Amino acid sequence: MNCEVCQLKELEVEHFEIREVLRCILHTIVFNRALGLVRPKDVDLELFEITYVQCGDLDLEKKIDEKIEQFISWVEKHPNKKSQVCLSFFEVKKNKQASWFTNKTERLYWEQWYINLNVAQTPKVHSTKSHHSKIVVDPGESASEERIARRAALESTLHEVLFQIVKFVNEKKDHVPPIPNLEGVVYFPHEITIPSSSDSAFGMDIFKRMLQTGHPTMLS
Repeated sequence: MNCEVCQLKELEVEHFEIREVLRCILHTIVFNRALGLVRPKDVDLELFEITYVQCGDLDLEKKIDEKIEQFISWVEKHPNKKSQVCLSFFEVKKNKQASWFTNKTERLYWEQWYINLNVAQTPKVHSTKSHHSKIVVDPGESASEERIARRAALESTLHEVLFQIVKFVNEKKDHVPPIPNLEGVVYFPHEITIPSSSDSAFGMDIFKRMLQTGHPTMLS
């Protein structure tokens, strides 16, 4: 099985923008890979003139938000670092060669999305976790020309990333595994990977998992 990889364009964000940017990108990817009777939910970003679509699944929203909070905690502990968030889709198969020392099932990865962020080291500001209340930005610099120009550039790049996602989904279809029984909304098994707390380079964990399985599409 081939594992298609999409490296999304790097985004330069400030700390208080991480949550909205990651919500927008992660939900857009999952929505475009969901099958069945999806009930789309439009969400307007509060920091940017952008509307994206969610699947309208509260459990999915909670899982994504939990990973985003973990990533934000990592960023706070590791300043001045470029970072990645990886969203991987996989199939779960029985391992015919399983033993006492190996898993009875294995994950066959068929698609991976790398979200590349460069977090600017500016003073942190308080931001809300709710979609419905306004996010408070730093009042000390919000009116500066530099801040306005930077925000406009980020909004433009975020638009490009969303178009990149849609383009990839429309062009890359042959590797998507079949679904035998399509009832209701079907989400392919997926996981969100963030840099490890041990401050190792991102991708080292994935590389170790590849060594353990012997094949890049069979990470356990």
